[in-house]
Amino acid sequence: MEDMLFYDRMQFAFTITFHYLFPQLTMGLSLLIVYFKWKFLRTKEDTYNDAAKFWMKIFALNFAMGVVTGIPMEFQFGTNWAKFSELTGGIIGQTLAMEGMFSFFLESSFLGLFLFGEKLLGHKLHFLTGFLVFLGSWASGYLIIATHSWMQHPVGYEILENGKFVLTNFSALFSNTWLLPSYFHNQAASLVTASFVVAAIGAFYILNNKHSNFGKLFLKTGVIFGFFASVIVAVPTGDLVAKNVVKYQPATFAAMEGIFKTEDGGSEIVLIGQPNILEQKLDNKIAVPNILSFLTYQDWNAEIKGLNEFDKSVHPTNIPGLYYAYHIMVGLGTIFIGLLLFAVVQLFRKKLYTTKWILWSLLFMLPFPYIANTMGWYTAELGRQPWLVYNLLRTAEGASPTVSSGNTLFTLLGFIGLYLLLGLLFLMLAGKIINKGPELKKH
Repeated sequence: MEDMLFYDRMQFAFTITFHYLFPQLTMGLSLLIVYFKWKFLRTKEDTYNDAAKFWMKIFALNFAMGVVTGIPMEFQFGTNWAKFSELTGGIIGQTLAMEGMFSFFLESSFLGLFLFGEKLLGHKLHFLTGFLVFLGSWASGYLIIATHSWMQHPVGYEILENGKFVLTNFSALFSNTWLLPSYFHNQAASLVTASFVVAAIGAFYILNNKHSNFGKLFLKTGVIFGFFASVIVAVPTGDLVAKNVVKYQPATFAAMEGIFKTEDGGSEIVLIGQPNILEQKLDNKIAVPNILSFLTYQDWNAEIKGLNEFDKSVHPTNIPGLYYAYHIMVGLGTIFIGLLLFAVVQLFRKKLYTTKWILWSLLFMLPFPYIANTMGWYTAELGRQPWLVYNLLRTAEGASPTVSSGNTLFTLLGFIGLYLLLGLLFLMLAGKIINKGPELKKH
């Protein structure tokens, strides 16, 4: 049973990690595309319109990859996690169906019109199709995170005698106190990814002295949007998400911060340290006293419960994994703010385009927002374990009893091989689009 559950979780973790590489860019990029198209309508400068069409090609490629990798992932609700679907389908089926029927079709329909309908529609209707693509992509994120928020903080439900969850209050799904902080945190993080991608391609063009006008536009847009998005990820959205964890999942918060024992007189914030589960402590830690208490409760001496206050049956099942995922996310987020602040300052000093170390830094930072986003999701998912629905349904109770560990391992290896090929194909196609550069409007 333990092997079966391990492989079920590994397969879902792999497929969803690979899948989310693509939506996190499309959601943020859709906003930047709308911005470029809006700037074109205001200024009538063709550079903005060409930029919008260039990035929509990257968007379309990401969208296609997201669809291809998302469908097999959802099938796992009926294969590896059939019991979970049977018990909670009456609730999570609502939001997942809405995401598929409304958001996905809105996004995909108007994507085609944006890509191929500019001459037929005219610029104003063309802008509207881009806006509707943006709306569809962000609505998709909202409905998925509404599902996730219910699993983290279940509301508006009743459990029948047969163990099935039924929805008693539809509006509760969308007034869940967990939902809005998580949603805006996720969307801001997606915008960080898109901003770094846009800025990195801009830096690439400037360093290679090709498509220089577009390089400057991409760089300027990426660092400005990226800086504000990075700050929003931290404050207020990250702060509000953390406060929800403190209130509703206190054992998770203790594990995230590496607090094994409750301490009097305020809790320190740990900058560096390694969890030692056997001795219930952090090794080699570097910490700042009382800061965590102040950030959490605005009180320097507030008590934060350690893991010793909770029964071991409700401790997160992978405390080191949770601790490291959280600290990698926070550490990278701090680096993003610092780097982008330097870039914005240099931009206003009119020295950004010639400051080589910032250009190279932005170029080499390209993969790290993807890592930070992935670590953020790992923090949320590892933090909820050992529950599928927090405090109500354990992960072991949601796995399919008839799917063997051998079958799951076999299909996992198949996914790894197939996704490796898909990933290489994506990089080749994206590289070809980027190397060619934006197409200039023909007069």
